[in-house]
Amino acid sequence: MLRCVRCGVEFPTYPLRSNCEKCSGILEYDADLTKDSGAKFSGPMGFWRYKQLLPPVQHTVSLGEGGTPLHRAERLAKSLGLKELYLKDETRNPTNSYRDRAVALLTSNAIDQDFDTLICATNGNMGASLAAYSAKAGLICHLIVPEVVDVGKLAQMLAYDAVIEEFGEILDDSIRKAAAIAEETGWYQATAELNPLVVEAQKTISYEVYEQFGVPEWILVSMGSGGTIYSLWKGFKELKQLGFTDALPKIVGVQTEGCAPIVSALTNGTSKSEKTSNPVTRALAILVAEPLQSELAVSAINESEGLALTVSDSEILAAELQVAKLEGVFAEPASSATIAALEKLVQKGKIRKNDSVVCLITGSGLKATDVLQALTKKQKTVVLGLEISTKEKILRILSRKDTYGYDLWKKLGKTITRAAVYQHLNELAEKGLIVAYEKSGKKFFRIVERGKKALAAIDDLKLLM
Repeated sequence: MLRCVRCGVEFPTYPLRSNCEKCSGILEYDADLTKDSGAKFSGPMGFWRYKQLLPPVQHTVSLGEGGTPLHRAERLAKSLGLKELYLKDETRNPTNSYRDRAVALLTSNAIDQDFDTLICATNGNMGASLAAYSAKAGLICHLIVPEVVDVGKLAQMLAYDAVIEEFGEILDDSIRKAAAIAEETGWYQATAELNPLVVEAQKTISYEVYEQFGVPEWILVSMGSGGTIYSLWKGFKELKQLGFTDALPKIVGVQTEGCAPIVSALTNGTSKSEKTSNPVTRALAILVAEPLQSELAVSAINESEGLALTVSDSEILAAELQVAKLEGVFAEPASSATIAALEKLVQKGKIRKNDSVVCLITGSGLKATDVLQALTKKQKTVVLGLEISTKEKILRILSRKDTYGYDLWKKLGKTITRAAVYQHLNELAEKGLIVAYEKSGKKFFRIVERGKKALAAIDDLKLLM
């Protein structure tokens, strides 16, 4: 059955719904698991090994999700001053993120209910996964994406032939749009924040950690909407209810300094977060201003006697490079936030040297453009850096035709935020390479002679290479 986490009112599992009709609380599946329920793990290591502990489905859509490795990160642990550190590497899933678990269950459920079209608001991994699994199952996948989205994830959506519609600045806007479309069309609601099956699917990560290691003393998870951290907590609680273990981990939730509504809620002693004004972070997977599942995240952290903290974007980038260099795991920024947070907690003595720790790596760094650009800048020479720099690209675009900021952002492939484009334009103007002027109510930019000479100098340098 579905049960409201706030008031406890129960609802039948169908039709699918995400919120209580009486108090608007979040609904979750409740199977009333006990030691005598007879539930067990069955089959090879992978997502469907835990089918008995999932809401029942008749059809099974699979691309081989689950069964991801739990790496013992010895070199990283040593650098942080820890004895026992593990990375649960969800980049090994078919579309390189943990969302494949959820989408395997959602697409299976959609087929059971005779849906042929799925709607989903997404800022990356969920959309890439849903597009792939829909292609596998012959379903129509309609994705609502915000303006700010990682290009690598968008490329996956396009490759799998999803129908993509851009709406809103960030994910919060896209979710509202997807909810309205589902209400109007009757399409299957596959948005992670609006479908309680997602939590059920993601709790299997905890099952796997238990089978691969046992129950760690700490598990660190990055937080966007709040559902993922609750998924892992629910998984460990169910293991205890079933009698597999008596232990439970402490859960640590991590957000960025520029977007931390759940951390703020915990700091203020409330269960529901307030909307963050002007949210900003390079970790786009957790760029959520008004998390719909914040109550779940808060309860997971409080019940587990865990912690919540923020890290800066610069700390995330440093952690991303560190885990890649020491452990050979290329994690997206949102995942690397857990490593940055772990370093802080060890330094403060919150996590002790002999504590066992698991960090959840949710997705691949190959999907996130920011870190790839940073790596390129780090590894290339000054001349090569000039060749691929954003400022040079802007100058080359302006050398062909005057234009305005939004058009430049599109011509750059939307690989950076519009705010970053305007920052580059201001810096170019300060250096006397371009000038701005008003035209038809818009602020246009034009390259000047000094800018043309700068481009010529770059071209001359390239000839010498």
